Amino acid sequence: MPVDRDVRLQEWERRAQPYLFIASIFFLTSYTVRVLVPGLSPGWYVLWETVTVVSWAVFVVEYLARLVFSHDRWHFVRTRWLDLIVTVLPLLRPLRMIDLHERMQLRRAAPGLGLEARVMTYSGLAALLLGYAASLAVYHDERSAPHANIHTFGDAMWWACSTLTTTGYGDATPVTARGRVIAVGLMFVGVALVGAVVGSFSSYLTRRFRQEGER
Repeated sequence: MPVDRDVRLQEWERRAQPYLFIASIFFLTSYTVRVLVPGLSPGWYVLWETVTVVSWAVFVVEYLARLVFSHDRWHFVRTRWLDLIVTVLPLLRPLRMIDLHERMQLRRAAPGLGLEARVMTYSGLAALLLGYAASLAVYHDERSAPHANIHTFGDAMWWACSTLTTTGYGDATPVTARGRVIAVGLMFVGVALVGAVVGSFSSYLTRRFRQEGER
């Protein structure tokens, strides 16, 4: 029955969230260690690489389980396309924060934060995490590339900040193919997330000024 499948899907998603959160922490931590800690012994490198693979496997299994529980799998894939993207590319998992938060808010009688505050908080946090993940990925590819000008993780962080805010000073730019693909993706995401923060803040100020004027 479709109703039974929907109930099972919702129950699975509810129970899986804590495990996905833990797996996300392990994935980002293991990737950070493998990128930022030079000279790892073979044993430690294999350990952290195993943590990366296992945590990624958790994302894949959880997505496939939800696909099985769904009564219309093609509809699930079409409407939950973000879930598929962040499963294939786990470093983009911060993008799910907004979606997950909205589902949590729907279960509560009264949201804990106003709309503008929720958008600013979660969009800003998602932008920070994505910038950090992009910095790791670009630094991993660029640090040993010929003619690269991103030599340290600090350079990568500076590049991510200027890219997210669409400032683009040009003093640090990726030269590898994958680095440039990451840069293009971060540009689009940065416009959306930073625009959401700025737009929500402007909306908040407008509403407050209108309320003051009505008084």
